Amino acid sequence: MINKDFLDLIWKEFYFDQIFEVENGFYNKKPECSNSGRIPFLGATSSDNGITGFSSLEIIEKASKNGHGKNHSLEEKIFEGNCITVTNNGTSMGYAYYQKNEFTCSHDINPLYLKDHELNRYIASFLIVLIEKQKIRFEYSRKWRPERMKKSKILIPVTDEGIPDWIFMESYMKEKEKFLLRKYKSYLEEKLNQININKGEWDGIDISSKKWSEFFISDIGEIDSGKDIYATERLKGDIPYITAKSKDNGVGHFIRNENNTLESNCISVNRNGSVGYAFYHPYKALYSNDCRKIRLNRNKHISLFIANQITSQRGKYGYGYKMGTGRLKRQKIMLPIDDNNNPDWEFIESYMKKLEYEKISKYLNYIENRVK
Repeated sequence: MINKDFLDLIWKEFYFDQIFEVENGFYNKKPECSNSGRIPFLGATSSDNGITGFSSLEIIEKASKNGHGKNHSLEEKIFEGNCITVTNNGTSMGYAYYQKNEFTCSHDINPLYLKDHELNRYIASFLIVLIEKQKIRFEYSRKWRPERMKKSKILIPVTDEGIPDWIFMESYMKEKEKFLLRKYKSYLEEKLNQININKGEWDGIDISSKKWSEFFISDIGEIDSGKDIYATERLKGDIPYITAKSKDNGVGHFIRNENNTLESNCISVNRNGSVGYAFYHPYKALYSNDCRKIRLNRNKHISLFIANQITSQRGKYGYGYKMGTGRLKRQKIMLPIDDNNNPDWEFIESYMKKLEYEKISKYLNYIENRVK
């Protein structure tokens, strides 16, 4: 338990190089990455824990700093884990992440190693919040390179003796984690109770034994175009605005504009950008012209299945071969069928409910073990 009230803490200003060994990143040119790589490559990004790809030791060993010329030893390219990495350049400048394992990185990354105490993920989580408070002080023309970072200052809670209070930081974050885990546990238990499925029928839900058939997307749903709301027109709000993204469920912005695309219980399909990605939106959302909107008039579980089947076709499309309304209508997807050769919606719903139940049960078991 924490013996101090957060508001009663004593805070003290330190230079970064009093607290951390601030190191230089390495690569100017990113080494080749592949699906089989096991070494994270960290670059200037505000997501995915700073990871922009994975490479192998063999590739990293051969890849020079600039992609040509003098090569360096593998030891100079690989950074030990248990550190904090901070982006020092670009639009994600100031974002910080805890790295548990070894990695390699671009020169847009500052690896930070704690000097006088052993770092762990709890202390790192506390420090990351303090580090990211500095983001507003830097911009593209004022990068946060290692030499500048060393002379930057950070406020840290201290003991009565004026040294960083590592014990408090760790204890505080552990209690925060327990609170959030208990909250998530309650959420998962509620989700399980909402899944209306007879577990006695699960043995009959075998997708490998089902017959499948092709269907045009236009035969199972209505397809509408989106409508652009340009950046200069957008007003910040809480309505999801769906764009051509491959992540974040396609949500590009949250706005308070409205137009006739506003609708819930729809599937979006990217026609531009990340072409072919499909996402289900149970909530009211607005849709840009970079995507198409499919109205199935089906429930969540069926819609998620259809979205996955559409996304599986994305390899056919690209920037020069967009998925417009006409092509989307003619696009075929495979669906399980009933004895009348129609889509077996009842089976699809039960199958997706089973998957959801199994996945949530797995998460719940993990959370229960964490909060013991």
